[in-house]
Amino acid sequence: MIRKLFGLAVVYAVPTLLAAQTPQIPNEHASDRGKAMALHSQGAAHRATHRRGEVVAVDVTRNPNAATPATRATRAVPGHGDVPTLPAHRATPATPAHKQGQPTNPHRP
Repeated sequence: MIRKLFGLAVVYAVPTLLAAQTPQIPNEHASDRGKAMALHSQGAAHRATHRRGEVVAVDVTRNPNAATPATRATRAVPGHGDVPTLPAHRATPATPAHKQGQPTNPHRP
């Protein structure tokens, strides 16, 4: 019997506790200072512009000194009928980034 009462108390207590944790928008009875604090904390200016894992579109030109990734070689594909033959392409190795404008160290080989 105690278990049933305890289970019933949990069923009613958990949603109440969760509802008490949700932030409330201040109503007309709140003080001016309280309204200002609540609106400041919920303002869009302080929110993140993107979430972790989302792709961020950046319109920045590529750095000409940046490293370039390697590309894989492709096989030649023979043509059939109206489809043209595709030639093979060699692989290109990756090139490391190089820094310009930095003086070389004469003491280092």
